[in-house]
Amino acid sequence: MKPKLSAGVVVVHCQQQHFRFLLLRAYRYWDFPKGAVELGESPQAAACRETLEEAGLATLEFHWGDGYIDTPPYAGGKVARYYLAYSPSADVVLGISPELGRPEHQEYRWVNYDTARELVGPRVRAVLDWAHRLIGDRCSAEPFQIPPP
Repeated sequence: MKPKLSAGVVVVHCQQQHFRFLLLRAYRYWDFPKGAVELGESPQAAACRETLEEAGLATLEFHWGDGYIDTPPYAGGKVARYYLAYSPSADVVLGISPELGRPEHQEYRWVNYDTARELVGPRVRAVLDWAHRLIGDRCSAEPFQIPPP
């Protein structure tokens, strides 16, 4: 049986020349924006749609390419695929879920890598570590540009 795929984005923003990661909280669980890939939708398109629906971020810049990381199967065989993108905006708006009639998440935070590692569980921590290896801690001043190696 093929695992059910969800897709999300590790969203980063540059604040005071340091990367901050966007985390969303649903109850006691922190994660990046993500959700189910719909029929006929590419995983990356689903990840962008979910980020817009859950955090109100419409502009995502995939400076590090279209690479991704998949989690091991969890919750009955579901696999989550995460992409890495930069958001020029830090203005998050928690969207109202049509199914729930309220936001799916209770809180959001832009946090540094160390704080993110403390908040997320092991499955999401592996994704965070992957993203951190790609980007490091420091970023250039706005508008964002990838610093030369």
